[in-house]
Amino acid sequence: MAVNTVASTTASDSAHPRVSLGPAVALSCRECGERIPLGPHFACTACFGPLEIAYELPEGDPEALRARIEAGPDNIWRYAPLLPVPADVAAKPNLNPGFTKLVRADRLAAELGVTGELHVKDDSGNPTHSFKDRVVAIAVEAARAFGFTTLSCSSTGNLAGAVGAAAARAGLRSCVFIPHDLEQGKVVMAAVYGGDLVGIEGTYDDVNRFCSELIGDPAGEGWGFVNVNLRPYYAEGSKTLAYEICEQLGWRLPDQLVVPIASGSQLTKIDKGLRELIALGLVEDRPYKIFGAQAEGCSPVSQAFKGGHDVVRPVRPDTIAKSLAIGNPADGPYVLDIARRTGGAVEDVTDAQVVDAIKLLARTEGVFAETAGGVTVGVTRKLIEDGLLDPTLTTVVLNTGDGLKTLDAVAPTTGPSAVIRPSLDAFRAAGLA
Repeated sequence: MAVNTVASTTASDSAHPRVSLGPAVALSCRECGERIPLGPHFACTACFGPLEIAYELPEGDPEALRARIEAGPDNIWRYAPLLPVPADVAAKPNLNPGFTKLVRADRLAAELGVTGELHVKDDSGNPTHSFKDRVVAIAVEAARAFGFTTLSCSSTGNLAGAVGAAAARAGLRSCVFIPHDLEQGKVVMAAVYGGDLVGIEGTYDDVNRFCSELIGDPAGEGWGFVNVNLRPYYAEGSKTLAYEICEQLGWRLPDQLVVPIASGSQLTKIDKGLRELIALGLVEDRPYKIFGAQAEGCSPVSQAFKGGHDVVRPVRPDTIAKSLAIGNPADGPYVLDIARRTGGAVEDVTDAQVVDAIKLLARTEGVFAETAGGVTVGVTRKLIEDGLLDPTLTTVVLNTGDGLKTLDAVAPTTGPSAVIRPSLDAFRAAGLA
């Protein structure tokens, strides 16, 4: 029997041509279950709830599907049978992200008091050095299918660079929008691909509201906004993190995952990916816990979780972890549901703890994480100290980007051990011998 991951009511839509995107069969409302045909939509026509992809996933022998995946390319397209992409996706010009390293972090484990397996899923190895390459790769295929000529987004930095690079590779125009005060490294990386980069005076939430207005304006005709009108497709790219982690663990579920929260979409889709693997028989069905991680200066989901609330109250971000600085996270309520359903939690750390965690991961494992990775490592340490995360179990911590993008966070406290004259006496006097 085919695996259906959402409800089955249907609705017609003649405004857009029907397309074929692999096992994807419709868009379904996460609130009321209403279905509409695949198209560039992000809100339910019945209740205005968020939409996600409905699938009919492959039937048959799990061993055969597992072998098919393992024989695929060393990127996310090995999971094409489980994604909303055409069957020939691997043959098209794209950046081919994914299948990044799962680092066995024994030295970090020793520092944190972890006696079970500790792994860091290091997505800094993607083409533009963040996990955003995964989600954009899926969005590009939807943009092609719907005939869009311009690829766009609202971004806290990493997504802007991923969209610029993916559009350049696909031969599409790009125009991306960012808060005006992002880290310089992310601004340069977003601009270097030759598309238009527009700074907006305000926070990410201001940028996102502007993009939503532009979609409804004639000026935005022919534009695919990866995290707005293409969001249901874009978000599915995060599932590939779950697929890879389980495959790299020998087709088994981790006991615990620590995932950073910006909009919350990554965490919710990782959970969706794990549940799909279970339903397909690719991994053994057993309990797992998902923990969310935020910076204290932008922690609306963490505060809601710790307060026992179901509603996430928006905040104005004030943190060095700018890639997570979304004060009104769209998937916040779903994150709360998942943390509670799985027995996990949502926690936050201060900016100082983020910097300490970045240095700890670099010193112990040679992985230089951006601030979001510092958030997950810092929260992992805090969860262990508070007795919320079991140090005897298999745990995976996500690092979603490269520390070279957020040098400003560590530069004030990082530099040469000494500056000396070019002589052995000076070297010895500095206490370095």
